Amino acid sequence: MTYGLGRFATAALLWAALMPAANAETLSATVIRWGLLGSWAIDCALRPDRDSGAVLTYEIKQEGRVMYRRNFGDAKDENEVVAASTDTDGMLNIMVFFPSLHQTREFGLRLQKDGSLRAIYNRDQRGSYSIRDGKFVRTGEPTPAQRRCGNST
Repeated sequence: MTYGLGRFATAALLWAALMPAANAETLSATVIRWGLLGSWAIDCALRPDRDSGAVLTYEIKQEGRVMYRRNFGDAKDENEVVAASTDTDGMLNIMVFFPSLHQTREFGLRLQKDGSLRAIYNRDQRGSYSIRDGKFVRTGEPTPAQRRCGNST
C-alpha cells in the first residue's frame, strides 16, 4: 500500500509541476469556473445502475476538498479530486485518487454546446487508456453525453 501511495504522491507532484502558471487558481475555483459541480448521468430519469448508467457527482466538502462520487445503484464510492486544470481549448483535465483501486486516474472532460459533458480521455498512472479521443478503447464506441441532473450547481 505504501508503494501505491508513493506512486500517487509522485503522480500528483508531477501533475502540479506541469500545470501552467496561468491556471494557478485553486482546485475548487477551477471546477466551479468550468461548471463541473453537481450530478451527471447519461439519463437522469433512470435509477443508477451499472448497465444503464451511473450517476457521477462532483462536490466541494466544507473543508474545501473536491470529491467525486460514483453511484452504480448496487455500489457507491467517494474519491478525492487531487488536481484540475483547463486546456486552451476548454477541456477540463482532472486527476482523481481511487483508494479502493489503489490508483490515480486522469481524465479529460469537455462541455458540449448543448450543456452536456463528454469524457474525452481516461487513463491510469501508467498511461493505459480506457477512453482515448472520445472513444472507449475496448469497443471503439464514442463516449455518451452526460447531462446535469436535477437542480445541481
